Amino acid sequence: MNRFLFTCLLLLGVLSTALAQTKPAKGKKAKAAQTQTKAAEANPAQAAAKAPEPAPAEAKEPKDGEMKTYYMAILKKGPNRTHDALTAARIQDEHMAHINKMAADGKLTMAGPFMDDGELRGIFIFNVKTMEEAKALTEADPAVKSGRLVMELHPWYSMKGAKLQ
Repeated sequence: MNRFLFTCLLLLGVLSTALAQTKPAKGKKAKAAQTQTKAAEANPAQAAAKAPEPAPAEAKEPKDGEMKTYYMAILKKGPNRTHDALTAARIQDEHMAHINKMAADGKLTMAGPFMDDGELRGIFIFNVKTMEEAKALTEADPAVKSGRLVMELHPWYSMKGAKLQ
């Protein structure tokens, strides 16, 4: 079995077995929710004034089994890995800033490196509408621009809102 197919099957297995099911809050989150409930019971008018805005309609939980197309980028070692240590560190910092911006913009659902220091370096899973948008985001990555990484992009079908635990 080729390495790419093995990696995809491995990821698919990990993601499919780790689908999140809603669990009750624990620890500090549960205690905060209880405190808010007690405060609302004691003074309903004040609680109503502090109540958060309802979530927009598109933020609703997906129905069980609802599927969605994501775009998966497989990051591989690129042809230009001869940068001096200072330049390589700067490119890596810019690469991480790009990842954080994509995540903050809601375009990147998941990202991470492979830990075996092989040819495959990591993955991005994009939550965007088109392959072209995912391609533009990968091409804007400083590590791709510099040639340290190349990305192989694929449409990927998964349960909507799936999470690792």
